[in-house]
Amino acid sequence: MDIRLPYKWKPRSYQAPLWDALRGGKKRAAVAWHRRAGKDEICLHHTACAAHERVANYWHMLPEYAQARKAIWESVNPHSGKRRIDEAFPPQIRKFTRENEMIIGFPNGSTWQVVGSDNFNSLMGTAPAGLVMSEFALGNPSAWGYLAPILMENNGWALFISTPRGHNHFDQLMKSARKHPEEWFSQILTNDETGVFTKDQLEQELERLQAMHGHSYGRSLWMQEYFCSFDTAIPGSIWGEWLDRAQLAGRIGAVPFDPAVQVHTAWDLGRTDATAIWFFQYVGSEIHVIDYHESSLKDIPYYGDVLRGKAKDRGFKYGTHWLPHDARARTLAAGGKSIQQQMDEQRVGRIQIAKRLDHEEGIQAARATFPFCWFDSENCEYGLEVLRNYHYEWDEEARRFKDMPEHDWSSHGASAFRTLALSWRRPKPEVVEKDFMDKLLEGSAQNLTFGKMKQQHFARQKAKRQPFG
Repeated sequence: MDIRLPYKWKPRSYQAPLWDALRGGKKRAAVAWHRRAGKDEICLHHTACAAHERVANYWHMLPEYAQARKAIWESVNPHSGKRRIDEAFPPQIRKFTRENEMIIGFPNGSTWQVVGSDNFNSLMGTAPAGLVMSEFALGNPSAWGYLAPILMENNGWALFISTPRGHNHFDQLMKSARKHPEEWFSQILTNDETGVFTKDQLEQELERLQAMHGHSYGRSLWMQEYFCSFDTAIPGSIWGEWLDRAQLAGRIGAVPFDPAVQVHTAWDLGRTDATAIWFFQYVGSEIHVIDYHESSLKDIPYYGDVLRGKAKDRGFKYGTHWLPHDARARTLAAGGKSIQQQMDEQRVGRIQIAKRLDHEEGIQAARATFPFCWFDSENCEYGLEVLRNYHYEWDEEARRFKDMPEHDWSSHGASAFRTLALSWRRPKPEVVEKDFMDKLLEGSAQNLTFGKMKQQHFARQKAKRQPFG
């Protein structure tokens, strides 16, 4: 039986430019299309063709593994009643299908798999030659940082599809793509260009969003989802407003390292995911946040090398390394030693455990800390993006944000910043010693004896007669 790919499908008129670019051999594409414009659909059909043109592994990546199962693997096309993967990869062209692993194999040896950017580290044994990063604005940007060299080395392709989520890494990628049209296809499609939704449908959706989120914010979300506005705040952002204030006050920019001042660090420890570290200095009453590091699945000696490397390359002299409260726990993998004990063995400075507070108290402590912080925009670029994307999880049934932040790629750096917020104290105002007459006028000299007052008087008179120098 002959099967022609793409299978019983052709691109819509507004999808044709992207399809033609991909079929023409373009290796990189970044597109911001509005909701329900068919972003994943076109990528699935492109991958089906690519898998039969070159034997390799292909991934369709969403921000979270669980989300990937619902949005792609189990998703049903409401117009046809069929699973989307069955439309793009009909059973006739498959060798096997593994539901638990969300992987399809083809007779020529190629495979296609649905994955999440929250677990890409576990898939390194099967590096892809074709990658779709769906809803990239919500995904972990470090996944692309890890995979980019692999795709360059094997001459693979990568597609980035999303609706906007503010001026974050997806916005930066779109701007970069537009600067390199010879290498990248880039496109922004709003409902005005596609006509997917009627005017009445859009007005009803605007009314629904405003009923849920208020007039201003509801309209902002509407512009984001259907007109690809990058100016919308991240829904449920926990610290976005405080970062905006810092930006407006000029506290995000070039913050030079002061070699005369000790460098402290604040940590979040990840055993099966990311570990994050903020580097900062106390300069007067200011906190200068001068660097950020994040990596995954590494041991404590590795982070000891990171600290020593920065000490060598940048001249850091360490003060205190602040670890979260769970660093006291002992682990079997480390021979019964706690993280704190393992860090002590690295001999990189003083190791201290930060106070233990719940999430909300830590969040409030961070908000009280932001007004004192100056962030180096270059060395903390990724860390600032983490802080801006840290957000409360939306409860669809209750139609409100939950009390707990959503656990995603931004959680680790945010937790490390909470550690920073718990490791310092607001500077106390300088106490100026008042002279005797001021105390007397304020009525605060009642505890002084006459003899004590006489001694102080003669001492001041004597000091006045002493020559300078």
